[in-house]
Amino acid sequence: MNLKYKYWIFPGQLSHKFCDDVIKLGNKLKEEKGLTGSGGDNSLSKENHSIRNSNLTWLNELWIYREIQNYIVMANKMAGWNFKWDSSEDFQFTKYKLNQHYDWHCDSSPEPYKNNLNKRYNGKIRKLSTILALSNPKDYKGGSLQFQFRDHREKADEIHECEQLAEKGSLIVFPSHIYHRVTPVTKGKRYSLVNWHLGKPFV
Repeated sequence: MNLKYKYWIFPGQLSHKFCDDVIKLGNKLKEEKGLTGSGGDNSLSKENHSIRNSNLTWLNELWIYREIQNYIVMANKMAGWNFKWDSSEDFQFTKYKLNQHYDWHCDSSPEPYKNNLNKRYNGKIRKLSTILALSNPKDYKGGSLQFQFRDHREKADEIHECEQLAEKGSLIVFPSHIYHRVTPVTKGKRYSLVNWHLGKPFV
C-alpha cells in the first residue's frame, strides 16, 4: 500500500496536565513486560529483550478516549487514508527505562483477530496506530521513534526519524502496517501512550 502521507502528527496538541494525569494513573498500576511474537489472533506470548524491552500497563479510561479520538478521525481524513474503523483497543501505557527499546516491527497482523476475549475485535484488523508522547524531552535521551517506509526497493534501508514527536503532548497517527521502532533510551525514562484502531479487513 503506497500512501502519500505515511503518518500525520499533531505537535504538542495535548496539554501537559493531560499527559501528567495519564502518567500518574499509569504509574499506579502493576507493570508487565512487553511481549513479542504474533499469531493469527495477534497474540503476544514471548519475552525477547533483543527485540522488545519495555514495561507497560493497560488503561481503558473513558476520559482518555474522549481526549484523543477526534485526533484519530482528523488524521484519517486529512492524510487521505479514509480507512473504515469502528473499534479502539485499550491504551498501552509504555515505560522505556535505561537501555530499553523496541526494534523494528509493525502493529498489524496477516490475519484478523479470532477467539479474542473482547468479541468486538474478532474478525477485525489493526488499521491505524497512535502514539502520544507523554514525557518532557529534557527528561530522557535516546528513545527516538523511527520509521522504515519500504515502498521502493532502492529505499528499503532508509530510516526516517520523527523528531516532532519528542515534544510533550504530541500525537502521531499512522497506518498499522508501517514498520517502526523505538531506539534505546540512553538516559532517563520515556513515557508514551499507544493505541490501535480496528476495522474489517481491506477488500
